Amino acid sequence: MGSARAVKILQRPIQVADDVIVSSAWAVPRGCQTGSAPVLVLAHGAGNDMQNPLLSYVHEQTAAAGLPCVKFNFPYKEQGRRAPDRPALLQACWRAVADAVREDPELAPSQLFLGGKSMGGRMASMLASSGYPCTGLVFLGYPLHPARKLHSLRTDHWPRIRCPVLFIQGTRDRLCDLQRLRGALDGLEAPATLHVIEGADHAFKVLKRLGRSDLDVWAEIVSVTTAWIRGRT
Repeated sequence: MGSARAVKILQRPIQVADDVIVSSAWAVPRGCQTGSAPVLVLAHGAGNDMQNPLLSYVHEQTAAAGLPCVKFNFPYKEQGRRAPDRPALLQACWRAVADAVREDPELAPSQLFLGGKSMGGRMASMLASSGYPCTGLVFLGYPLHPARKLHSLRTDHWPRIRCPVLFIQGTRDRLCDLQRLRGALDGLEAPATLHVIEGADHAFKVLKRLGRSDLDVWAEIVSVTTAWIRGRT
């Protein structure tokens, strides 16, 4: 994996509404040519913000591997609140960030990939299902259902998704039973790729007996994600 020293991090505020501004961080490989690379935009999960260690690692190391990557806060975290915003505001924030990246003259992405951890990825999928143009979706632990409610699937919008999708899921994820997920993939008309991490839970913590560190798992996530994106560009 490339060194983070080869990456420059730009802090940029993004206007979501007249009275709503969120923070974003843009990790750009040094020497990256305008319009030459696809860009990945990632959102955080419900209980974290964009400083989450896993998200930050994927953010910087994706850029170190040569692909610009952007992460951002949702309004509720920007304002120091714990409860997530209503879905309409979460999606409005997603749209504002994606538009800012798409229209940035320095990046001018050749292709745009959207995704994130848990709720952040789910909101990206809802934006894509509304017709927002993107090349692909990357889910780092899609929250398929609430814990212990395997029949309450969060998939009603999936038939309207038209771009390829990458699922990275752990075998111990209480919010995504893999048998249910494999069955639900039939409801996706778009091509779907499932990468399973043995022994990982929803936060991608693995069983100690497997002898893998957090960094081992996170590096696998970056490797799978960057290879998948390059396979579609």
